[in-house]
Amino acid sequence: MESTIKRLIGEVRKGDQEAFAEIVELYKDKVYQICYRMLGNVHEAQDVAQEAFLRAYTNIDRYDINRKFSTWLFRIATNVSIDRLRKKKPDFYLQDEVKGTDGVTFESQLAADEELPEDQVVTRELQDWVQNEINQLPIKYRTAIILKYIEDLSINEISEILDMPPATVKTRVHRGREALRKRMRHM
Repeated sequence: MESTIKRLIGEVRKGDQEAFAEIVELYKDKVYQICYRMLGNVHEAQDVAQEAFLRAYTNIDRYDINRKFSTWLFRIATNVSIDRLRKKKPDFYLQDEVKGTDGVTFESQLAADEELPEDQVVTRELQDWVQNEINQLPIKYRTAIILKYIEDLSINEISEILDMPPATVKTRVHRGREALRKRMRHM
């Protein structure tokens, strides 16, 4: 995989836009997942993922070919997500009640793509609850928890993405896990 990526990067650096389209195709799902987990909003995640690829394309000459490309790209996606979180505070949440209604939420007004079986509803509610609790963590802990447990990256990969020593990453993962445990105990 890495040899293919290095070849594609060489072609992109020579001006081949189709080669970058291949790179996007290889990484689009993973980049979107990182952005979605960080932002919790489909549309924001799509925008930020697109922005991350745009930044990667415009800065491809600054990429060190001796390092892992995915780590560099995920770092860009994480940084763009953090930038978006810092700039925008939510005006409302989907779970908020629509004004002038009796218990109707914004979320209940969204069209469903398909009906879920009853056994998946409970799982989904649990996942949403856990994601909501993760979203309440400070950004530095949230980022470490998402990259470690949801994206299943190693401490060293997270260290490279966040540009900090592995010991700091371990501390943030530990403190984030403890903060999450405390939050979930009180629910």
